[in-house]
Amino acid sequence: MGFDQSTTTSYKALPTSISYYPCRKCCSLLEMKSICSLIVLFLVMLPNAAAYDPLDPTGNITLKWDIVSWTADGYVAAVTMSNFQMYRSIMSPGWTLGWQWAKKEVIWSMVGAQTTEQGDCSKFKGNVPHCCKRNPIVVDLLSGVPYNQQFSNCCKGGVVSAWGQDPIGSVSAFQVSVGVAGTSNKTVKLPTNFTLLGPGPGYTCGPAKVVPSTVYFTPDHRRKTQALMTWNVTCTYSQFLASRNPSCCVSFSSFYNETITPCPTCACGCQNKKNCVMSDSKQAHKKGINTPRKDNAPLLQCTHHMCPIRVHWHVKLNYKDYWRVKIAVTNFNYRMNYTQWTLVAQHPNLNAVTQVFSFDYKPLVPYEAINDTGMFYGMKYYNDLLMEAGPQGNVQSEVLLRKNKDTFTFKHGWAFPRKVYFNGDECLLPPPDTYPFLPNSAHVNPIPILTMAFSVLFFMFTI
Repeated sequence: MGFDQSTTTSYKALPTSISYYPCRKCCSLLEMKSICSLIVLFLVMLPNAAAYDPLDPTGNITLKWDIVSWTADGYVAAVTMSNFQMYRSIMSPGWTLGWQWAKKEVIWSMVGAQTTEQGDCSKFKGNVPHCCKRNPIVVDLLSGVPYNQQFSNCCKGGVVSAWGQDPIGSVSAFQVSVGVAGTSNKTVKLPTNFTLLGPGPGYTCGPAKVVPSTVYFTPDHRRKTQALMTWNVTCTYSQFLASRNPSCCVSFSSFYNETITPCPTCACGCQNKKNCVMSDSKQAHKKGINTPRKDNAPLLQCTHHMCPIRVHWHVKLNYKDYWRVKIAVTNFNYRMNYTQWTLVAQHPNLNAVTQVFSFDYKPLVPYEAINDTGMFYGMKYYNDLLMEAGPQGNVQSEVLLRKNKDTFTFKHGWAFPRKVYFNGDECLLPPPDTYPFLPNSAHVNPIPILTMAFSVLFFMFTI
């Protein structure tokens, strides 16, 4: 904004006896301190702010510890992990949970899970604890373990479904017997410093908080029992903490324009460019190329975007009252297949989805007044598994949507989504000025024009 010099004539000149330079210097120092404080506050709050997902504002993973009985030197607790995230699951190799004991507690035994290390238990004679480490790391058991090692909702290899996709599969649980601990509500010390990998980084867990005891029903639902003590731990996900680069990108095309808008170059970072594999090379067909590594390092197919996942949105057909979109998801990672994948899209016309042909679909309505977001996911035993990079590494479906005559248009990129998420991570969209544009001579809906032409001809011949 410019400064209008004509207004300066209405002000009187300041007295020359006033010394204002020291004040300016003082104000500058105060302003600098304020700016620095705001910058520090912004940097501190940035990871926490990134943990908020506007499309799933209440999504989190809650760990619930229920003390079900006291023992001579501690307690037995049932630990339940509930995934309340609508579209973010925990894939193989599964979750890894850690914490730090408040005192010198040990784990005598576990059912439905195990610690990765036992630690130094040399001071114990006779019965040796399952784990003596002050900061135990716990993982789920694999399926097929003996029945006496199983616990309800356990033994799935740490795989936990998204609540919006499979509420029953969104729970994992195990039982732990803790010793050298408190034996009453007043003497028990809550564990601290909880950590959760699912399976990689990204989750931040808050402190344990005592809550009202969990109430249980007997199998006949005629009697209530309750835990002796309960505490909760809430863990939230941040894509900013999980990775500095996106993990997927989006490309666009349409029937009304031959231009295909590709994913942006190096959309997911080009740090793996030197180790990528050409799709037509011998290495791409080498035996063992799909074997995962322990560190989950990807082996990507060489592309200009270098993303493990590409989502393609194609505006396919236009009808009088409907329009049709084709969605294709392609996997470019040779070492990763995606079980129970999810795809979330935000578009104003998703409030009028008529039919989804090859995916399951569920509307997501985080805000009751707005219905513009939906979750697509694979049909069970049909395409709920997205295979590794290669000929089978893609899934696709078509979506039929009813037009809203007040808002529908193909102009200005309206037909393309505003946001796209794959497995809970937001994908990078192309710049808006590169979207396939509608030619000036294009007829968006020729049917009414033809109808009008026939009506005119009919009227002329009947005169």
